[in-house]
Amino acid sequence: MVDELVTVYDADGNETGVAPRSRVYAEGLWHGSAGVLVRSTDGERIYVHRRTTTKAVFAGMHDCLAGGVVDPGETPLETATRELAEELGITDVPLTPLAAAAWDGQWIGKPMRCHLFAFEARCDGPLRHQPEEIADGWWWTDAELARHLADPDWPFVPDTRVLIPELLRLRQHP
Repeated sequence: MVDELVTVYDADGNETGVAPRSRVYAEGLWHGSAGVLVRSTDGERIYVHRRTTTKAVFAGMHDCLAGGVVDPGETPLETATRELAEELGITDVPLTPLAAAAWDGQWIGKPMRCHLFAFEARCDGPLRHQPEEIADGWWWTDAELARHLADPDWPFVPDTRVLIPELLRLRQHP
């Protein structure tokens, strides 16, 4: 298996170079990831999915962003566009920037630091799961997602968990 290169950032979100993914995860280097929140075209539902148990990070957890790490030479928008096509088979839809957040946490006892760039797409499907990445998926309302996120024991990707409640709150109270 090839140890792919990942764009490395500093704590302030500035690109500083590249490093192998294994080193980024082992040493907790700041890196970038981009993800897309998929909303139905009427804006009433969000696509939530469960990651496969074979994922290197956050295996088997739920998420509502289709995304991945920023590859060298890519912008976060390019990463988001690529990942949306790979993971859910969605192409040719506009992506709207939603937010950026820094996550400085732990994963399996090691530091994990990520600058998360979130975008939104409007699409009703059809969706095609990438079998290596996504085990299952379904549509939820904002309220259904918020109820699940309120449970700290619900297995949800932690970097997205810091971002989504604020996005849901802002949507309710613009």
